[in-house]
Amino acid sequence: MDVLAVCDAVLHSAWLLPVLVALVAIDAPFPVLPSETLLMSAAAMAFGGHDAGMVVGLFLAAVLGSALGDLVVFGLGRSSRRLLARAVDAECGLSSWVRRHLLLRPGIALVGARFVPGGRLVSTAAAGRYGLGLRRFLPWSLASSAAWAVYMLLIGMLLGPITGGSPALSLLAGAVMAAVTALGFAVARRVQARRAALAAQRADRGAELVGVG
Repeated sequence: MDVLAVCDAVLHSAWLLPVLVALVAIDAPFPVLPSETLLMSAAAMAFGGHDAGMVVGLFLAAVLGSALGDLVVFGLGRSSRRLLARAVDAECGLSSWVRRHLLLRPGIALVGARFVPGGRLVSTAAAGRYGLGLRRFLPWSLASSAAWAVYMLLIGMLLGPITGGSPALSLLAGAVMAAVTALGFAVARRVQARRAALAAQRADRGAELVGVG
């Protein structure tokens, strides 16, 4: 509730956009901040109140904060062999997928991973760690940031008529949608991992039958 109270205070503040930039940027190396909740809540308020100028401001703030945070993690991944190494080199589906696509198809790795919980940290750190050039990284970072910002604003647009521009309802709806979105991606990743495991088992059984024959 303390976090919700702080977010509610920020929503009423003239510092909303600068705070949003900072939160989204810091959320890259430390993905525990309520940046998505704040962005969706502010978007719901803006759409509910028919404030087009605020919608544009939220989009620009989200893109700027996201790109700045990506650059920080990219630099950390490049400069340190140990920092973030566990996240990048973890033997999990997301890390393996990012490594397979990063150097040959950086757009797929950076944009696609951006919508998976933890994917922003893994993909941007991996880009620095595995030597993706800044000239290749930056355009795709901006593209993934813009795509994510649009996605967040679209959720806010859907919530706007429900909340009617009410700060309290917008904040509540933003928190709920952030949780639902994270849960949905987590379930999708679990299902995908389960399918991959079953496919590997079938392949092993097929290889064993061929060996026996």
